[in-house]
Amino acid sequence: QVQLVESGGGLVQAGGSLRLSCAASGRIFNGNSMGWFRQAPGKQRELVAHIASGGTTNYAESVKGRFTISRDNAKNTVYLQMTSLKPEDTAVYYCNALRYYSLLNYAIRGSWGQGTQVTVSA
Repeated sequence: QVQLVESGGGLVQAGGSLRLSCAASGRIFNGNSMGWFRQAPGKQRELVAHIASGGTTNYAESVKGRFTISRDNAKNTVYLQMTSLKPEDTAVYYCNALRYYSLLNYAIRGSWGQGTQVTVSA
């Protein structure tokens, strides 16, 4: 059973914007923290934005002030609004439910989806 489906990626010029969406099954979404992760070629997957079930958010320093995570509990969907994109934001972006302690300390709670590719040209 598919739990997480990411969409909204694409090719954009530096300085541009994209909005990613992640549709989750109710079982994995309800009551859980959700996060957006990214994995660039040759690099480890990293957590870049987190939102608690109550709405508290946390961001990696590299995206703070440029990315905004939000969730629609009625639609079981989490979003990532990305602005002022940079070439170094190029990566495959994934969402997942997690037990969150910090941006470097968390436990994944769902199966990974296929991700959505974001490519930022200089």
